[in-house]
Amino acid sequence: MASEVNTKFLQDKRLDRIASDILRPVGVDRSFLIWMSSLTMLLFVCLYAYYIQLDKGLIVTGLRDYVSWGMYISNFVFFVATSLVGMLISSVLGMMGYKWVKPIGRIAEIIAVAFSAVAGLVIVSDMGRPERLPYVFMFGRIQSPILWDVTVVTTYMTLSILLYVFTMIPDMAISRGRIGHTPAWLQKTYEFLSFNFQHKPEQYKILLKAVRILLILIVPTAFAIHTVTSWLFAVTTRPGWDSTIFGPYFLTGAFVAGSAAVIILMFVVRNNYKLSRYITVEHFDKMGKLLFLVSIVYFYFNLNEYLVPAYKMKTFEARHLVELFVGEHAFMFWCVQLLGLIIPMILLLFKSMRKPVPMFIIAIVVLIASWFKRLLIVVPTMEEPFLPKQYVPDAWMLYHPTIVESAITMGTITLAVMIISVLMKLFPVIPIWEIAEEESAHPDQQPVE
Repeated sequence: MASEVNTKFLQDKRLDRIASDILRPVGVDRSFLIWMSSLTMLLFVCLYAYYIQLDKGLIVTGLRDYVSWGMYISNFVFFVATSLVGMLISSVLGMMGYKWVKPIGRIAEIIAVAFSAVAGLVIVSDMGRPERLPYVFMFGRIQSPILWDVTVVTTYMTLSILLYVFTMIPDMAISRGRIGHTPAWLQKTYEFLSFNFQHKPEQYKILLKAVRILLILIVPTAFAIHTVTSWLFAVTTRPGWDSTIFGPYFLTGAFVAGSAAVIILMFVVRNNYKLSRYITVEHFDKMGKLLFLVSIVYFYFNLNEYLVPAYKMKTFEARHLVELFVGEHAFMFWCVQLLGLIIPMILLLFKSMRKPVPMFIIAIVVLIASWFKRLLIVVPTMEEPFLPKQYVPDAWMLYHPTIVESAITMGTITLAVMIISVLMKLFPVIPIWEIAEEESAHPDQQPVE
């Protein structure tokens, strides 16, 4: 983000065209109501599953004494990981001066807000006694990584919301009186969120300073949130988790998942909202290169994570690796590695595969593989305890998620999609003022649609 804003774009005729394009899909229409109604019905079904869990206890899930985390904690790690893309796009690339991230910066921030908010609810779904959650804050011990995790997740969510709202203030002021097709309550919301912004140079100066502070603060917070999450595993001595590289291993994996999520939303916005003028083929090409870069780094940490223990083949690590490579979880493991990492890396080398449609398909596969990757981090290790399994039912030997457990997990994903849908439909999904300023400063540049 620039250190100052040239407000000449407010007198440029391009502003009217840009605002008209970006605000055209904003509002509540029939298709949006149908979409949200479908998601709401699905969410109610999932909430009923959670009611069953509250009533009967965690016995209705596949969680037992050995595998006590399972799908819920895997889902939590996935949400935390994907939310980090807000920091990667807006903070790191934005502060480095890459202009091409401006149209997609808000998309990354929306993902960060939605996924970090739902991540906290995922933790509640794993608790047999959720009413005891306040005890974490009331009686939490500073030595506990769980307290660290709750603290950084809450901090990151707060910073993400502030960054999303602050960068949207000029757009709210620009949008006042420009969209007559929206309900009165939404127009009042725009009026409130504009905070009486008048596009004065001193207002932009204060705003940019506040945003810059948030961009700086969110970088160490984002690194902390997933590093601390990795420490929940790494501070134990369990094989598969007892690793000193779990912090950077988790971070690079987070960038892969987050980049894939941004690409998916870019495609949806470009096609459903008819905004190909602003989210161009070039943006998909750039995001494809970014996804390739973070995938290479993630591939390196995957090699370290498996090659080093495979070379030493200590007793418990050997059992864990055999289970992953040729055992019960081998099919999922190799699908995740090949479809979610290696094959996409190869495909992204070709420019033809960095077009919108191929990128959309690749991103969907990568994001799904990222979710199953978290499941592979959690479950196989817990299925191989140090002590042998004796005098327990056969059903406890391997972890099998139940319908109730799967429905609750689907409910959290549905809620994240609902939050993203609302933010994308009710507010400008592309920053109007930044695009207008950029086009005013470079009037001869024509986007490649």
